[in-house]
Amino acid sequence: MLRTSPRLLRTICTTAAAYQHKLKLALIGQSIFGQEVYNKLRKEGHKVVGVFTVPDKNGQADPLALAAEKDGTPVFKFPKWRAKGKPIQEVVAAYKSVGAELNVLPFCTQFIPMDVIDCPKHGSIIYHPSILPRHRGASAINWTLIQGDKKAGFTIFWADNGLDTGPILLQRECDVGQNDTVDDLYNRFLFPEGIKAMVEAVHLIANGKAPRIPQPEEGATYEGIQKKENAEISWDQPAAALHNWIRGHDKVPGAWTTINGQVVTFYGSSLLDASVPAGQELTIKGASRPGLVTKNGLVVFGNDGKMVLVRNLQFEDGRMIPASKYFSADDTTALELTEEEKKIAEDIRAIWKRILSNVAVIEDSTDFFKSGASSMHVVRMLEEIKEKHCGLQLQNEDVYMATKFADFIQMAVRRLRGEGKEELVTDYVSKNMNNMTVNMPYQCFINGKFIDADDGKTYDTINPADGSVIASVSSASVADVDKAVAAAKEAFENGEWRRMNARERGLLMYRLADLMEEHQEELATIESIDSGAVYTLALKTHIGMSVQTFRYFAGWCDKIQGATIPINQARPNHNLTFTKKEPIGVCAIIIPWNYPLMMLAWKSAACLAAGNTLVLKPAQVTPLTSLKFAELSAKAGFPKGVINILPGSGGLVGQHLSEHPDVRKVGFTGSTPTGKQIMKSAAANLKKVSLELGGKSPLIIFSDCELDRAVKMGMGAVYFNKGENCIAAGRLFVEESIHDEFVRKVVEEIKKMKIGDPLDRSTDHGPQNHKAHLEKLLQYCETGVKEGATLVYGGRQVRRPGFFMEPTVFTDVEDHMYIAQEESFGPVMVISKFKNGDVDGVLQRANATEYGLASGIFTKDINKALYISEKLEAGTVFINTYNKTDVAAPFGGFKLSGFGKDLGKLSPSLIYCLRVLINERITILNPIPLPP
Repeated sequence: MLRTSPRLLRTICTTAAAYQHKLKLALIGQSIFGQEVYNKLRKEGHKVVGVFTVPDKNGQADPLALAAEKDGTPVFKFPKWRAKGKPIQEVVAAYKSVGAELNVLPFCTQFIPMDVIDCPKHGSIIYHPSILPRHRGASAINWTLIQGDKKAGFTIFWADNGLDTGPILLQRECDVGQNDTVDDLYNRFLFPEGIKAMVEAVHLIANGKAPRIPQPEEGATYEGIQKKENAEISWDQPAAALHNWIRGHDKVPGAWTTINGQVVTFYGSSLLDASVPAGQELTIKGASRPGLVTKNGLVVFGNDGKMVLVRNLQFEDGRMIPASKYFSADDTTALELTEEEKKIAEDIRAIWKRILSNVAVIEDSTDFFKSGASSMHVVRMLEEIKEKHCGLQLQNEDVYMATKFADFIQMAVRRLRGEGKEELVTDYVSKNMNNMTVNMPYQCFINGKFIDADDGKTYDTINPADGSVIASVSSASVADVDKAVAAAKEAFENGEWRRMNARERGLLMYRLADLMEEHQEELATIESIDSGAVYTLALKTHIGMSVQTFRYFAGWCDKIQGATIPINQARPNHNLTFTKKEPIGVCAIIIPWNYPLMMLAWKSAACLAAGNTLVLKPAQVTPLTSLKFAELSAKAGFPKGVINILPGSGGLVGQHLSEHPDVRKVGFTGSTPTGKQIMKSAAANLKKVSLELGGKSPLIIFSDCELDRAVKMGMGAVYFNKGENCIAAGRLFVEESIHDEFVRKVVEEIKKMKIGDPLDRSTDHGPQNHKAHLEKLLQYCETGVKEGATLVYGGRQVRRPGFFMEPTVFTDVEDHMYIAQEESFGPVMVISKFKNGDVDGVLQRANATEYGLASGIFTKDINKALYISEKLEAGTVFINTYNKTDVAAPFGGFKLSGFGKDLGKLSPSLIYCLRVLINERITILNPIPLPP
């Protein structure tokens, strides 16, 4: 089975950074960006001889000024450097007095005279938020999005006369996500990586290694500063262009249009790839088609008929509302706070006071931004709230929608109570059965939404109990695979999931486990009608163990640890070497049809606990519980893109996932030939692979066993889950002296089994999973008879609707026979005798198979049991028991049964480097007391 999404194991060696030269620097700029550059340059040993920033605003100093004043660095606050186009001499003189060797302009909104730019020995370097020469000018980030660029980034260049045309020192770039805003790019890349790059640039200059690369004219642009008056939306454009225009102006200056004679600004847009949703029409000036106010926001249309979803609207008075509330915007009934909520409100008031230090008292009417806060204060405030109250998950836009303290508290409490979440739009196939209404999603689940397959194709999933169609399910295409992988990659690299700490991931997983338990009857019913599992077994095992698995791995989220390593070079340089375990990225999970939800849980729970994202392909014949799981994961609050589900063909979807260059790990359970093909496909880009493949698990029953127990457990080893069980005992070796009695007792017990409707609580044995599998089993039995094995019981299809097969028993099976060598994956007991006392002989026969998934022994002799367990070539050895898997015990096989482990504390790759080098045998022993 799937190696549970290992984390990358990175070894890091550190030593003190050694730079030969340190510089005297003047920092010219402002904001938290400037503050961070200042702090890091000082930490690296450079001397900041002066900081030149902007005057205090609303009585609050700029963050750069605050940091410098705290350190005793000279601070100069000039409202401007030039008057009537000429340098102000007093300002220039003050600057020259500090004696800087290099000017560093990390974030500067003022025009600095060339007398200052060219004054230092090394000149001046400046940060610019674009890949120059593309998008010169102050609105470069906006134009990156407006023009739909796929790449963004920044440049550090040698400052010129303010036209952004100076020589380039270094550049960095990043991908632009489909729905990225300016804030997204800034917070994810331009801010953190820009700070590092500014420090790197200073080091290059200090060491005489800084390049001066002339900017090419090819591809150079200069777009104007985006102001409110020229940010009006032009509606005669495709949806993608509308979306780019809106997100390119989000949050400043804001793209706007006119609705009912009032200017309304749009925020939070995304392309909507779905059927037109239900909603109330809203006339928009200049638009050829009315918008739709839906439960998820305002839907607007491009001239190509495609759609854009807008989440938030702002009116001329500054009030911002969810677009879905346009027709009920005045419904602002204040909530009555509980005592606990009042305590949270006071905590938030204290956070506001620390940020708005210039405000004497935080009143209910205090406005966050009018009191001097900036966009970076928004980030600080939300992070402090999250640290204090981890259950209160707020976004930047929430602050812009509630700028006054009282409004902010009302909004925060509503979020805490679960109101205001974006609702998942789900189309169901609903059926009344099993004394309940069962609602089953049937579309692909990609990037947090249920959508039809790209090419619109569907297929029917069949109820094996009667052959009827349950639902017409979307059949994912190659394009859908690409969409899902892109969504998972974006979520892993840039989304909320990556920023979430391990404990928060664990809370989400606990929440999902609770929802699965809450819906366990519905899930078990779906599993029963889609896979043929007996309902009581589905409830206990298929669903019950799935819930246990998510809870188990939720507890591991914050316990995956690295280590420090003592090395020879520890002295005299005092090097520190340590390992850090990291998630590997996008994981593809391909699961079988025998335990649809449980196999999903075994693989995906560890994957998510380790911090990876996933694209999961359920078996084509059993997609429905996976899609229901997707719905529950969205309700639990998993960020979009973290979990993606693609029903469809294994040959198409599974193959493309195996080949996809952005998939870092493939986990597969299924046949050995398919596993080999997956390894070949994955080898093209060296992705990690874990496989749980075929089995022919031997079960050895000695004459000194407790016979009745061996009969009961032996039947469970074969007939559990209709024999559709990866560790099913594929061949029983029964000691000669008890052989006949064992067979007689098995047949007696089979005759007591009730075969019938899997939803009937008294049913023991349900239908095989699908028609093709039933036909394969019947052929398997025919082959056994032709080869000379004795068909003691069964071997036929049950005469009733559906895909039912009689529990079957073969004896007199010789080692060369097909049924002795190949897995049936059905309710077929294959029995061979072995001579009394021939321990080594039966052991040799048991190991004479290419498979090595599981095995079993029944004996009262503990020495014999341990001797044989040491020599059986199987991943799991059961002694006096069978089928006793548990989430805490690793599970996997030897030889052609695959490699890698599911479950257990080592699943998230705590010792992955060992796991790929050694086999690991699990022995599960049920002690039988020896006779006196």
